[in-house]
Amino acid sequence: MFFALDGFLFAGWVVRIPAIKQQTGASASTLGLALLGVSAGAVITMMLTGRLCRRYGSHAVTVACGVLLPLSIALPAQTHSALSLGLVLLVFGAAYGGMNVAMNSAAVDLVAELRRPVMPSFHAAFSLGGMVGAGLGGLVAGGLSASTHLFLLAGIGLLVTAFAGPALLRHRPARTTPEPRTPQAQPQQKLTPRARRIVVLFGVIALCTAYGEGALADWGALHLEQDLDAHPGLAAAGYALFALTMTIGRLTGTLLLERLGQTRTLVLGGAVAAAGMLLGALAPTAWLALAGFAVTGLGLANIFPVAVGRAGELAGPSGVAAASTLGYGGMLLGPPAIGFLADWFSLPIALTTVALLAAAAAALGYGARNATHA
Repeated sequence: MFFALDGFLFAGWVVRIPAIKQQTGASASTLGLALLGVSAGAVITMMLTGRLCRRYGSHAVTVACGVLLPLSIALPAQTHSALSLGLVLLVFGAAYGGMNVAMNSAAVDLVAELRRPVMPSFHAAFSLGGMVGAGLGGLVAGGLSASTHLFLLAGIGLLVTAFAGPALLRHRPARTTPEPRTPQAQPQQKLTPRARRIVVLFGVIALCTAYGEGALADWGALHLEQDLDAHPGLAAAGYALFALTMTIGRLTGTLLLERLGQTRTLVLGGAVAAAGMLLGALAPTAWLALAGFAVTGLGLANIFPVAVGRAGELAGPSGVAAASTLGYGGMLLGPPAIGFLADWFSLPIALTTVALLAAAAAALGYGARNATHA
């Protein structure tokens, strides 16, 4: 439920970006810098969250972030300049980053207990929440103001946390006790240099993927509406479709990993995402672009869960935090990079960088074959 809530709230925000852009009067490049606030806030808090998870447990930190994230989502619609938007997005990003590290750390513990590669299933819940949030946003885009919409999302988020939080707090994962003494906990305390390099490698793979997810979230609707003359509702559906195919890909991710292994899953996913994003960025019609977004979602679906899950297996919450920090560095680089490239060239050309980084993720995934359970 917390993975789904995270995706739901994030999607609800991103489909209102065109309205917030108009409200603040920001250009493409200044909007990109303002959007940097989400990723900057996330990256700043991620390593801190890893330490908090070790001290207080990932469940407690997840619930705390489940309160902060809904409270912060109502803030962007109250801004009227790119500067103020960037500042409030720092707060939103901090809550979002904390939630991602905490809930992924909890998921890594459950994967270890189940002894099956079910990490994509948790991320499927995130994508499902994103699909519902984007779909709802598309439906209400013409009838509700951004302020009213985001305020309602805040209320829904707090209700979900009030419902799901107590159940999560009643159960304490075995691996997050204050003084871990189990044999499998010891390697997490002192990582070998090789293990650190592997965590960094998977973090870079996550970075390449998060760049693509962030680009479609932040710029997909604007590309469809501005470059391909799509109706605002259809433009919002672009991210919903992307989230739908990611959900489908992640729901089948466990089976895919069991059949193909981690290396083939990473390489195939990166190649498919690269082809899909080239179509999505350069297609002459909105419907072809939507098809490209759908293919991109299928390709990217399992790369981030595999990368973060593998890092968590090696180093626990610290590994999740390190890989997530590098991963969301992709979102940190993406918004301003695409914004500036859009001003210098065009938004479609800027979006082709997503295809380049997806191809890089495939190459790195193949290079990491000796570090995966392939």
